[in-house]
Amino acid sequence: MTRARPKAVTLTDAAADRVKALMADKEAGYLRVGVKNGGCAGMEYVMDYVSEPDPLDERVEDQGVEIVVDAKSLLFLLGSQLDYEVTPLHAKFVFKNPNETDACGCGESVTLIPVNLDN
Repeated sequence: MTRARPKAVTLTDAAADRVKALMADKEAGYLRVGVKNGGCAGMEYVMDYVSEPDPLDERVEDQGVEIVVDAKSLLFLLGSQLDYEVTPLHAKFVFKNPNETDACGCGESVTLIPVNLDN
C-alpha cells in the first residue's frame, strides 16, 4: 500500500478564494509560484500566469484550486502555505515558508535553504 504524498504547498481559504477570483478574469489556466535570485536577502517569491505547466512543474490541488510550483523552486517551497492577507494598507499573497531563515527589512526578499531530503 502506498502512502499519500503530502502537498508541496498548501493554500489557506483566503488564498484559494483569491486565486479563484484571479483565474476567473484571466485567459491563463494556472497560477505558477516559485522563487528567483534577487533582493538584498538573496531570493524573492514570484508568481505568474501560465496557460500550461512545464513538464517538470509540480501541480498542486488544494482548497478547490490548482496551482503549479516551478520545478527549480520546489525544494525551497516544500511545506509552505500560501495565504492572502488584506490590511488597511495592502492586499497581497504571503508565503509562510518553513525554509525561510531570514528576510530583509523591507520584506521584499528572503533567505531560503532548500529542504534536505536525506533526513
